[in-house]
Amino acid sequence: MSKHIRIVDTTLRDGMHAVSHRFTPDDMAEIAAGLDAAGIDTIEIGHGDGLAGSSFQYGFAAATDEDYLKAVSGVLKNAKLDVLLLPGIGTMEELELAAKYNAKVARVATHVTEADIGEQHLKLAKELGMEAVGFLMMSHMVGVDKVVEQAKLFESYGADKIYVTDSAGAMTPKDVTARIKAVKEAVSVPIGHHAHNNLSLAVANTLAAVEAGADMVDGTCKGLGAGAGNTQTEVLVAVLDKLGYDTGIDLYKIMDVADDIVVPKMKRAQVIDKNSLSIGYAGVYGSFLLHSLRAAEKFQVDARDILVELGKRKTVGGQEDMIVDVAYELSQKQAAN
Repeated sequence: MSKHIRIVDTTLRDGMHAVSHRFTPDDMAEIAAGLDAAGIDTIEIGHGDGLAGSSFQYGFAAATDEDYLKAVSGVLKNAKLDVLLLPGIGTMEELELAAKYNAKVARVATHVTEADIGEQHLKLAKELGMEAVGFLMMSHMVGVDKVVEQAKLFESYGADKIYVTDSAGAMTPKDVTARIKAVKEAVSVPIGHHAHNNLSLAVANTLAAVEAGADMVDGTCKGLGAGAGNTQTEVLVAVLDKLGYDTGIDLYKIMDVADDIVVPKMKRAQVIDKNSLSIGYAGVYGSFLLHSLRAAEKFQVDARDILVELGKRKTVGGQEDMIVDVAYELSQKQAAN
C-alpha cells in the first residue's frame, strides 16, 4: 500500500501575505469550499501572521478572525479547519474563539530557538480538543542539533505533531533532509514540513522532506504566500501522485480551484523576482517582502539592500519594525556618498 501524505493547504493563511491580508470572508468561504471538495485534508485560515495578526505592525486584514472562522466553518464538509497562532501575537482567547467555530487543528508557531514559549498554548489547544502542532519557524538559522532539541521540547509539552519550517525559503534539499531525518529519529510523533519557494526549491524541498520521513506537508494554490510563496499545492499533488504517494486529493479538482477560483482573487502574480530571491539568498523571514518594498520606496533605496542587511542582522519574524530602521540607515549612507 502506498504511503499516505497529509496535505495542509495554507492558501487562506500564508496566502494572505501575498494579498496584503485582503481576502474577504466570502473569498475565504469560496476557496475553502473548493479545497474541501477537492479532498484537501486540512485547511488553515486567518491573517498571514496568525490569529490576532491584524494590526499596525503586520497589516490590517479585511475582516476579523471571527468573521473568517464563521465564514469558513460554515462551508467545510470533510476538511479540518486549522488556525496558526504565534504566542505573543495571538493569545489563549483567540484559541478559544477558534475552538468555538470548530477549528480542529492549532499550529503554535515559534522561532526555532523559542519552543518554550509555546507550552501553554499547546496544552490549551489539547484541552480544547484540538490537534496541537508545534511549528518551528526559520529552522535554517540553526544547526540540526538545535532543531532536534527544540522539537523534543514541543513533544514534552504534548504536541501531537511537529513541523520543521523553512520560513525564508533559504534551505536546499540537503538541509531539509538532515533536519527532518534527525527530528524523525528523535521524537515519536509525526513530522511535517512547510516550505517557501524563494530559491525555486519548494517542491523539491517538500519532496525531500517526504522522502526523509515527513508525514504531512504544506502547500498553497498557485504557490500563494509570503516572499516568493509556498510549495504549489496542485503541483505537489501531481508530483506525489506520479511517485506513488497517496494524498487523497483529486488532481483535476485542485487544479480547478487554483486556476478558476484563486487566480481571479490574486493581486499580483506569485513569482520569484529579484526581491523575493533576495529573501531566500539572505535567509530573511518571508513576510518581510511587502514591508521592505514599501520602505524601499519611502526611503529611495534598493529593497535588496534592505533584505540582505536584515539577513546580516539575523532578524526574525516579529521584527518588522526594524525594516524601517534599516531602510533609513541605508538612505543616510547613500546620501553621505
